[in-house]
Amino acid sequence: MEFVTLNNGVQMPLVGYGTYNVAGATAERHVTMALEAGYRAIDTAQCYHNEKNVGKAIAKSGISRDQVFITAKTWTVDYASTKRSIDQTLRNLGTDYVDLLLVHEPAGDIGGNYTALEDAYREGKARAIGVSNFIGKVFQQLVNCCTVIPAVNQVETHVYRQQHDMQTLCASKGTVLASWSPLCSGEHDIFKDPALKKIAAAHGVSVAQVALRALVQRGIPVVPKSKNAKRMRQNLDVFGFALTDDEMARIATLDERRSLFNWY
Repeated sequence: MEFVTLNNGVQMPLVGYGTYNVAGATAERHVTMALEAGYRAIDTAQCYHNEKNVGKAIAKSGISRDQVFITAKTWTVDYASTKRSIDQTLRNLGTDYVDLLLVHEPAGDIGGNYTALEDAYREGKARAIGVSNFIGKVFQQLVNCCTVIPAVNQVETHVYRQQHDMQTLCASKGTVLASWSPLCSGEHDIFKDPALKKIAAAHGVSVAQVALRALVQRGIPVVPKSKNAKRMRQNLDVFGFALTDDEMARIATLDERRSLFNWY
């Protein structure tokens, strides 16, 4: 496993397991499979309604807590509700801290929401804090007024929305750009893309591995989701090959610079 070092020295795995749109026993089962496949980073959020199941899977795995990087996201409207929700998230997950705590979206009292995360960081409830879906000016405005620079900004990033400008802006502030939906949730016929298929064939890997490698090669952490154990292992196995400059340039031409999901 390879890591990216955040602005406070915390190391974040470049590949984690995403849990969007899975809940209940299904979420617990999939996280268990992911941990067995070798994942040591799990991404969840309050609005996924699966924190308890994620926590159960991690606890039952027998893996030491300090060996699993947990990312959680708040879903609140102001300082007070965010403070309460952070403590609820910790109770749900069955842990005293999370490794990365994010404001899920720029809504409500953005400053108040983020201040609650800053307090949680100082109290040791989060090893690092950041934001998600903070694009362009809204990210810049937060950085201008916060006291703890976001360690991470997780936004929609994949081969069809490559976020080069956003990555440059984040890097200029000391923030790591991270990806959600790195495989487009299977949309846009990504697995049939001729350019990606050709590159995958050249390396003897899957299209998904190429799409993920294109991001991690740029230092962008990814959280792919799969329900299949074999594909879970494949998605994690993106460090045994490297894309050439020419291949990265070909992938760059796929960038449509727009959201596939009409959300931020």
